[in-house]
Amino acid sequence: MPVAEQELTRLTGRSPAAVLHPQADGTLMVEVPDVVLPAGWSMPSTIVLWVLSPGYPAAQPDCFFADANLRLANGAMPVNSGLQQLQGRQLLWFSWHVQGWRPGHDDLVSYLRFIESRLADVR
Repeated sequence: MPVAEQELTRLTGRSPAAVLHPQADGTLMVEVPDVVLPAGWSMPSTIVLWVLSPGYPAAQPDCFFADANLRLANGAMPVNSGLQQLQGRQLLWFSWHVQGWRPGHDDLVSYLRFIESRLADVR
């Protein structure tokens, strides 16, 4: 069983609707619906997605995606974001990169925490 599938159990313990979507190119797309957003966003919650390369967990996740219509509460686009297609879906791409990834210690839950910390930094 691939590492990500083993880690999914821990992720669904935190976000029960989280799923992995195997892709034809060998990557896995992680989907976590209904991530609650703090004040300062245009929506109370969003879907988040990220892609795992076949080299995961040695190859760390990079960037993440959210609902295409997610904006700051004032209507502005978030910093380091833009609209992008992912598997035929229009989504809001966040160009944010985790620093200090530790394979064997960091996992899908720690990456979700990284995303949540970015979303808590409303700008």
